[in-house]
Amino acid sequence: MLLQELKLDDVFTKAHESNSAHSRFRSRELASMIKFKIVTPEREVFSDEVDSISLPTSQGEITVLPHHIPLVSNLVAGELVVRKGGEVHPMAISGGFVEVRKGNEITVLADTAERVQELDERRAEEARRRAEKLLTERRADDVDYAALASKIKKELTRLKVARKYAHLRGRTPSIKSEE
Repeated sequence: MLLQELKLDDVFTKAHESNSAHSRFRSRELASMIKFKIVTPEREVFSDEVDSISLPTSQGEITVLPHHIPLVSNLVAGELVVRKGGEVHPMAISGGFVEVRKGNEITVLADTAERVQELDERRAEEARRRAEKLLTERRADDVDYAALASKIKKELTRLKVARKYAHLRGRTPSIKSEE
């Protein structure tokens, strides 16, 4: 019986040592940072080492963590969220592309991208109203219709992000909606 207890203790000790080694390896692995950059035709919006990025792709929302497999995907209008050291950096984008490369490097080429601090809720609401008005007036031309529908989606995204993260902009969200 005593021999069995000793062997059992050895098994527990070895298992604990193995788990500790695995934990040290995982914590080192997870401590890696992602070199992230988001650019538009006009400017570089954000560039830093981050913990994760959540992106709106044409296939749905994805979150990229360190050591993600290489990937290229279309982006759609939506909320892009960068996380770094417990901080959240939300942005509104209107579409583009993302490239995830080996070596923890991610580049986003966005049609437009605005940090939440740059969003003007009133201006976005006015732009949405103007686009919807034009959309009802110009049903005949498919090109105009598609461009206006895209503009409405962009403005709705800006409104959603601005309202959701109003506390980061130092204001309370406005809940008023005309529908």
